[in-house]
Amino acid sequence: MVDIPEGMWTRCKGCSEMITNKELESLFKVCPKCQHHFVATAKERIGWLADEGSFAETDADMTSTDALKFKGVAAYTEKLCAYQKETGLPEAVITGFTAIQEHKVGLAVMDFGFLAASMGSVVGEKITRLIEKSTKKKLPVIIVSASGGARMYEGMLSLMQMAKTSAALARHAQARLPYLSVLTNPTMAGVMASFASLGDVILAEPQSMIGFAGGRVIRETTREELPKGFQTAEFLLERGLIDMIVHRKSMKATLAQLLEFMK
Repeated sequence: MVDIPEGMWTRCKGCSEMITNKELESLFKVCPKCQHHFVATAKERIGWLADEGSFAETDADMTSTDALKFKGVAAYTEKLCAYQKETGLPEAVITGFTAIQEHKVGLAVMDFGFLAASMGSVVGEKITRLIEKSTKKKLPVIIVSASGGARMYEGMLSLMQMAKTSAALARHAQARLPYLSVLTNPTMAGVMASFASLGDVILAEPQSMIGFAGGRVIRETTREELPKGFQTAEFLLERGLIDMIVHRKSMKATLAQLLEFMK
């Protein structure tokens, strides 16, 4: 039996193929056999989308506080510290200004690895500030979403972010500036019910799970059998709820093409 060094290979969740991590990284973390799109970090996505050396982060030091003194299985502050240590991020979204094939944009990218990229006060504030700054600079906005929804540890303060981000986008639209929304796996609940669904053009990665409530909750509430794959990007594209499905390796070129068209 040959010993395989730990950390050199990854098994594809789509087809069970074993892929070297080096090859996976060179392929934008997409399986070469079945095209399964692996979870990607916010920093990886920025590296794939932004022109080299062009990304300038905004509000990098903004972090959440336990305003409600949440009492649960684990204290909110402890969870925040654990995820900050695990991901190396202060929060679940990175925002900034960059260029995509020389098109200047405001860019926000969510990271599912940080508390399932749930939207709390800081996530909503960072995205809102990016939109408002982009409006002043007369720049398009691109938001790459991946989220389990609102952050329960912050209660109503979290739900308020849905209205706040949507209002900022409304003012951005009044200025006749483009907003491109990119949905990745998964984009659910409060995020999908607010800024993620408001794009002038809504793009999604293949097989992304997109919706509001989970399938089990909907099934138990409606007592109806749900169509197969009803929350996948492909299902939503057929019904006109999103505009395009774009392979990860083509995302930068597609966004640049849309930005050029919408100038």
